[in-house]
Amino acid sequence: MPTANGINGGDHPPVVTSIPQVKVTVQRKPFHQPEDELKLPHAGTARANIAATYEKPSGTTEHGWAYRHQDKTVLQQHCEFFDTDRDGVIWPQDTFWGFHRLGFGIILSFVAVLVIHSNFSYPTVSGWLPDPFFRVFVANIHKDKHGSDTGTYDFEGRFVPQRFEDLFTKYGKGRDYLTIWDVWDLLKGQRCIADPVGWFGAFFEWLATYLMLWPADGKMMKEDIRGIYDGSIFFTIANRRAARK
Repeated sequence: MPTANGINGGDHPPVVTSIPQVKVTVQRKPFHQPEDELKLPHAGTARANIAATYEKPSGTTEHGWAYRHQDKTVLQQHCEFFDTDRDGVIWPQDTFWGFHRLGFGIILSFVAVLVIHSNFSYPTVSGWLPDPFFRVFVANIHKDKHGSDTGTYDFEGRFVPQRFEDLFTKYGKGRDYLTIWDVWDLLKGQRCIADPVGWFGAFFEWLATYLMLWPADGKMMKEDIRGIYDGSIFFTIANRRAARK
């Protein structure tokens, strides 16, 4: 005799992800793999060094990316483009020129420096005193995680496939892209109470993402967004822009 939610007490009860009585659970359904096609095993387990998704369970394999970055967390990989000399320290000028290479103008690149280094420098220092040059130290970049985000990065800088896939099932209606309106719903849906720093941080990050990708059809593709998480797409965009000059 089935019990509540259809769970019958067997060894493998059905997974209930929504209930009609709670509307939000119907509106925002989490990612759930078909049992007969488990491409992404242990989706809820964070990956330390690959941005694994349902379509790319091995992460970014092009140009040996995953192999070359085995010793870096996904969040550290996200920062690598801006650490041009690979010394683990990102100076404000590194961020400025990094954003400029990605297509941002002088003003927006300067704004990015102000936002990033004024907020993200201090948590990464090793001691109590702030860095006088507002540098960001990549070894401690996991300390820069803020609230009201997607949860795709965990508190140690790993990549959580389940949380990434949830973005597209909850807010993208199961599509392989997000529109600006989907992102607006995402920002509202992920918002934590009394978290203005997190609200602004999430808004800034998604705004920068949209401006950088600037999709002609208004669709930010899932694979491009995944490439932002592990930083691999930064090099692609910068190289593409450099080749046009």
